[in-house]
Amino acid sequence: MNDLIIREAIPTDAKQLLAVLKRIGGESEFLTMDENGVDISEADEALALAAIYESPNNTLMVALVDDEIVGTVSISGDSHYRIFHIGELGISILSEYQGYGIGGYLMDAVIDWAIESKVIKRLELTVQKRNKKAVQLYLRKGFRIEGEQLRGARLQSGEYIEVLSMSRLID
Repeated sequence: MNDLIIREAIPTDAKQLLAVLKRIGGESEFLTMDENGVDISEADEALALAAIYESPNNTLMVALVDDEIVGTVSISGDSHYRIFHIGELGISILSEYQGYGIGGYLMDAVIDWAIESKVIKRLELTVQKRNKKAVQLYLRKGFRIEGEQLRGARLQSGEYIEVLSMSRLID
C-alpha cells in the first residue's frame, strides 16, 4: 500500500465521498448504511462538508491512498448546550483496505481532533457485538463498553443481533 494521508474532508470531496460511502454500504452488514449509501445530492453533500469543516463539535476525516478516499471517520455533535460536548463517532473503510491499520490511524486522528477541539469531552459509538475486530480496536483506543442493546440491529436475513454501546472520555 502506498502512502496514507488522513485529513479533514472538504466540499470538493463530495462526489468521491458519496461514491465511496455507497460502495462501503454495499460491502458490509456491520454498518447502518446499506448499498444505497447516503441519500443526499452532491451539491447538498458539499454544503454539509463546508458546515462540518467550520463546526466546533463536528468533523469528517478521510483516509486517502493515491488521492482516492478509502475510508472515513466522523464525529457528529449536537447543537444543544446540554449535549454539545458529546460526539458520536462513526468509522468505515473499503473492504480491500481493511487489515492494514487504517482504522487505527483514523481513530488516532479523530481522537487527536477531539482533544484539540477543547469542546468534545465524550465520544460515543455503537458497534455490533459480533464485529470483534472493531470492538478490539475501540478498546485499544481507550473506549469502554457501557452496555449491550438486545435486538440493536437487524441483518438482511431478518435476524436480530446485539449492539454494544461504547464511550471514551476526552480530558
